[in-house]
Amino acid sequence: MSIENVATSVALQSINTIRFLAVDAVQKANSGHPGMPMGAAPMAYATWQNHLNLDPKAPDWPNRDRFVLSAGHGSMLIYSLLHLTGFDLTLDDLKDFRQIGSKTPGHPENFHTTGIETTTGPLGQGFANGVGMAIAEAMLAAQFNRPSFDVVDHYTFAIAGDGDLMEGISHEAGSLAGHLKLGKLIYLYDDNEITIDGSTSLAFTEDVTGRFEAYGWQVLSVEDGNDHAAIDTAIREAKAETNRPTLIRVHSIIGYGSPNKAGTSSSHGSPLGADEISLTKDALGWPHEPTFLVPDVVRVHMGSIATRGEAARKEWEALMSRYAEAHPELAKQWIQWHSKTLPENLVDLLPQFEAGSKLATRAASGKVLGALDDALPFLVGGSADLAGSNLTAIKGRIGFQADTPQGRNFFFGVREHAMASICNGMNLHGGLRTFNGTFLVFSDYMRPAIRLSALMEQGVIYVLTHDSIGLGEDGPTHQPVEHFMALRAIPNSLFFRPCDGPETAAAWVLALEHDSTPSMLALSRQGLPTINPDTATVLDRVRKGAYVIKEPKGAPDALIMATGSEVELAIKAADILESEGVHARVVSMPSWELFESQNADYKESVLPSSVHARVSVEAGITMGWERYVGLKGRSIGINTFGASGPASELFEHFGFTPEHVAQTVRETIG
Repeated sequence: MSIENVATSVALQSINTIRFLAVDAVQKANSGHPGMPMGAAPMAYATWQNHLNLDPKAPDWPNRDRFVLSAGHGSMLIYSLLHLTGFDLTLDDLKDFRQIGSKTPGHPENFHTTGIETTTGPLGQGFANGVGMAIAEAMLAAQFNRPSFDVVDHYTFAIAGDGDLMEGISHEAGSLAGHLKLGKLIYLYDDNEITIDGSTSLAFTEDVTGRFEAYGWQVLSVEDGNDHAAIDTAIREAKAETNRPTLIRVHSIIGYGSPNKAGTSSSHGSPLGADEISLTKDALGWPHEPTFLVPDVVRVHMGSIATRGEAARKEWEALMSRYAEAHPELAKQWIQWHSKTLPENLVDLLPQFEAGSKLATRAASGKVLGALDDALPFLVGGSADLAGSNLTAIKGRIGFQADTPQGRNFFFGVREHAMASICNGMNLHGGLRTFNGTFLVFSDYMRPAIRLSALMEQGVIYVLTHDSIGLGEDGPTHQPVEHFMALRAIPNSLFFRPCDGPETAAAWVLALEHDSTPSMLALSRQGLPTINPDTATVLDRVRKGAYVIKEPKGAPDALIMATGSEVELAIKAADILESEGVHARVVSMPSWELFESQNADYKESVLPSSVHARVSVEAGITMGWERYVGLKGRSIGINTFGASGPASELFEHFGFTPEHVAQTVRETIG
């Protein structure tokens, strides 16, 4: 047998090993998606064996290539690859596929399995995450590379399916990637023409090639999805194109090798079954036993990926040593950017706010960003075409564009969903901490990505302005009502609604400190008075989530709880009540999540259980406030949509007046 034939034989054995590890794992779990790994194994093999630089001994090596399985339902594809290339994933782990506590959950989870770059499964998210990773590579390269020192030089690869390309987020992210000319972004499109409901012809007949070429991508095509050599050639051509991202259309067959299920939706989301597996192994010349077979020759062959990756990593480490000598200041910056260490004097850098002066909390947020810019160069972000309203564009920074990759202001365009997911990808890449901005009401467009920020433990910061009916004349389409509670419902997240400038500054500090938790800052359009100008004191109080912002002259007869712009309203109501001899304590509650994390004694000190007369005031739905107001309390909120009109008139129309709050307290006291 010729050397070429031997190599082909080893490649085919490796591809079939990947296929049958997936088939056997899905069958054992009696759950999963075998079809995608069976069809995509050749493209995955060609990418990993010939192109990826990964080192299982140092899985977080900064200059590794990134690989994203956007079609996350085919998770056994990447689990098989990780096992075969020496990552911390054993055969027993593969056999525990989809079991509680295993390293091989139903969809890839970056926080759970070493070697997984991002959590995928909700289709389209991985596609956009990869765009973020490629953006991060370009930005860091512009910041740190110097002649003879390309310390940032790697690719982002992904495998995406028909479902990924149907999702709207892929349109948003693909368009931006083409505009930014991300030449180190290479996506393999598993073009198998099958969805759960049947053929893609049922609903997906667009010209994918024309679409991506219109975005500014290079589009290549491989007609035979089993021709790993042709796929390899296409990837090399993609690497040669430095000014355009590349989509490689690989015409594959879902469930390849299965005599009765290949090319059909029946192989997509359920085990093949024992009889069909037997027929498939016969068709592909694979032994029936043992299951989970990995031939020795395959283990050695696929293990060469780790050997190559380790050599590349050591070469890079040597380069970094020379880099530190040649560019010591840049080397220090590298450490700062990748450790994302906050300065010890962060509080001292915060802007000051004058007592009694009025400032919208969105404007206060902009002041905080500007004040912290020099101290936090790794903090980057932008807005979905609302920078002038969100005040997220930092003065003195240039925009990140194809010809100015050193820029740190981002213009995401009207692409809220992609913006959030791209920020996840940039954060996951390493070296950057991201924020983004839009109107709070448009967080609806971003929610899947925000949820994944929380699931993946990524400290992305969401600046969500125009947080209530206070935005006025734009009306109910733009006035968030249910959004506070909807976002508070996401586990492992922090939702802040500050009442003034100092609380806004505190929210920013706390968001930065929580680097494994996304934070959402709901900020006002209208001006709000500074209640306590002592930012350091306010920070200590906001750190606990809720605190007494106004204490009555005597023991409290009632508690008024409020957030954001309604805190001022609550204080005015308390003043009215005080003049009548009714003692109302006002509690500012900028973060429910932080308050809930406090011990029972602190919570009791703020909201004493002996006080049953309780009123909450918040310009949103009242659902959820029963946790704090109890059975005898009342909630002032908006359980309808808003209306169009001047903000001051709207607040009065919906009952957000000191007099109405005071009257509600009186009624609650009885």
